[in-house]
Amino acid sequence: MLTRTLIGVCKQVAAMSIQLSNQSRGVMKTFGLIVPKGKGRVFEDHVRELLAGNDGLARIILPLLDAWRDIRKHTANLDRQLLDAARNSRATQLLMTIPGIGAITSLSFSAAIEDPCNFKRSRSVGAWLGLTTRRYQSGEIDFDGHISRRGDSHLRSLLYEAAVVMLTRPSSRHESSLKDWGLKLRERLGIKRAAVAVARKLVVIMHSMLKTGEPFNKLAGAPA
Repeated sequence: MLTRTLIGVCKQVAAMSIQLSNQSRGVMKTFGLIVPKGKGRVFEDHVRELLAGNDGLARIILPLLDAWRDIRKHTANLDRQLLDAARNSRATQLLMTIPGIGAITSLSFSAAIEDPCNFKRSRSVGAWLGLTTRRYQSGEIDFDGHISRRGDSHLRSLLYEAAVVMLTRPSSRHESSLKDWGLKLRERLGIKRAAVAVARKLVVIMHSMLKTGEPFNKLAGAPA
């Protein structure tokens, strides 16, 4: 429960930081001041440079900038707590043996699953997370639609991002059977649909690893 709470707070605080920076950009844009692309200290420097000599607007924007900076400090502190929790979690360390799965994704998955025995079949976890396709049947019409998108949207997006990284990063093509299978799907279906399919396979593999306690097998993951 504490881990899930920490993950949820991290997500909310990060969203607040983005909201404040976007609000600052939007207000300044109405006055013809376009803040160049940049994050962190680069963003702050750009804002302060544009506000130079404009005291009226600075009195409005600088409090937003101060709040944005404070939230970023809290975000960094919470991120450190997440990394510490990942280092101290045997389940998280196990899941991180999968190429492309980092500390946040593995910690979020293990915290969401809690006890792998809660699911009798690993394939059921994909449906629980909304990664299975919806089926439409009416008379003579019978086809698969988009994924259901039920369950934990944050975890689902993390798994999708991990799948995209696996399919796009420049590394050995034969890094794992799962990656090889995903690359073939990408050539046939495109990156988005292939990434969803790989994310669905990742869920099955990760749940199975938590049940058995065995590290990632690079020969596993591709359908027979």
